[in-house]
Amino acid sequence: MLVEVFVPVINAKYDVFIPNTSQMSEVLELLKKAVTDLSGGRFVATDETAVCYRENGSIINVNMTVYELGIHNGSKLMLI
Repeated sequence: MLVEVFVPVINAKYDVFIPNTSQMSEVLELLKKAVTDLSGGRFVATDETAVCYRENGSIINVNMTVYELGIHNGSKLMLI
């Protein structure tokens, strides 16, 4: 599924495909690598980088799957 990932530290957003059956912990690693690549290295992830819902800023539980969290095509996430 295609989600929008906003990265406030570099004021950029990216459309990224994520698998809906994966654990969010795996998706977080995928997002960190994808955004680092897509930003040309302007974004540098750390062990403290987290993914949250853009609408309300609540941090997403990485121990659940994308499907269990109700993330769907067009969901807006934020990498902080």
